[in-house]
Amino acid sequence: MRVAITGSHGFIGSALVAVLERDGDEVVRVSRDASGKLDADALYGADVVVHLAGEGVASKRWTPEQKRKVLESRTTGTTLVAETIARMERKPRALLSASAVGYYGSRGDEVLTEASSAGSDFLAEVCTRWEESTAAAESAGVRVAHLRTGIVVGKSGGAVAKTLPLFKLGLGGRLGSGRQWWSWISLTDEIGAIRFLMDNDVAGAVNLTGPEPVTNAEFTKSVGRALHRPTFLPVPSFGPALLLGREAADAVINASQRALPRVLLDAGYRFQHPTVDDATRAELASSRQ
Repeated sequence: MRVAITGSHGFIGSALVAVLERDGDEVVRVSRDASGKLDADALYGADVVVHLAGEGVASKRWTPEQKRKVLESRTTGTTLVAETIARMERKPRALLSASAVGYYGSRGDEVLTEASSAGSDFLAEVCTRWEESTAAAESAGVRVAHLRTGIVVGKSGGAVAKTLPLFKLGLGGRLGSGRQWWSWISLTDEIGAIRFLMDNDVAGAVNLTGPEPVTNAEFTKSVGRALHRPTFLPVPSFGPALLLGREAADAVINASQRALPRVLLDAGYRFQHPTVDDATRAELASSRQ
């Protein structure tokens, strides 16, 4: 199978490339030019396109300019991919396009599935418009799946990896009250689910989250157990706000999203790491030292 991937050098993209190449698939890395535009010609001949590229949501404080970059990097790039696919004489059979559980906004204890409504904050708006940007490919008859990814547990990148140095020093702790729900997924299952969606006839929104979301306090304790480190010191809510700004901290760190992977489970995907302890042990234990 020939798979074209945008964002192939990122945390998830690089792991996906490694698995596909190991399995004998042909991988085409879709690059950007000096102006940041995707090389759309690289999409031609692909059986599946996996679109993962986009400006990091929490890489910088949310100034008006940074918020514009976050939104445009997703909508403009996705529109280009979708419109390029729509024009192809030989179209790929599927477009798997990144999204996030930020689509739902912060919803407290509410159980969320792919049928739940969108939230009303900035990240929810980004995710909504991001998903709408695939319209050209869908109208052209291409199967499109929106990958609403949660917090990916892995030591090589992502939000969890950034906190590992603190945990190793015994300084890891819950964030704020710790009662906010975190929808996590192991990196292994993130890649496994994407691989599953390449081969199975699933379209629309798909929550890429583990089947048992936990609170931030429970997640923190699980990371501590995997690393054999204490997690007694809570991080005051103003800590993330100082780093990211209040709006970004509330949307990214303090948001409560209890999302279930109903579509994946109904389609027959079997999680390798169904609990948070399974995920943290498998993905983080080797980084204890």
